[in-house]
Amino acid sequence: MNKGDLVNKVSEVLNSKKEAQAAVDCVFETVTEALSKNDSVTLVGFGTFKTAERKARKGRNPQTGKEINIPSRNVPKFVPGKALKESVK
Repeated sequence: MNKGDLVNKVSEVLNSKKEAQAAVDCVFETVTEALSKNDSVTLVGFGTFKTAERKARKGRNPQTGKEINIPSRNVPKFVPGKALKESVK
């Protein structure tokens, strides 16, 4: 399923593809905005979107083999909720 399929599924409930597109975009924007502020978004039964810090480390350039420093950074992380885990079994 991709974003278009999701919009089509939501439009079955809202009876308008335009409203469904706006609703899906709003959810994605809200989650993205919260994560950019290092907040978490918890959807009970579905899961939690949060950020995690990836520590600085050393890596290698695959073309030259030269060692490089990779800086630390925050990355998005999703932790599935209990109901979601159980439904996927």
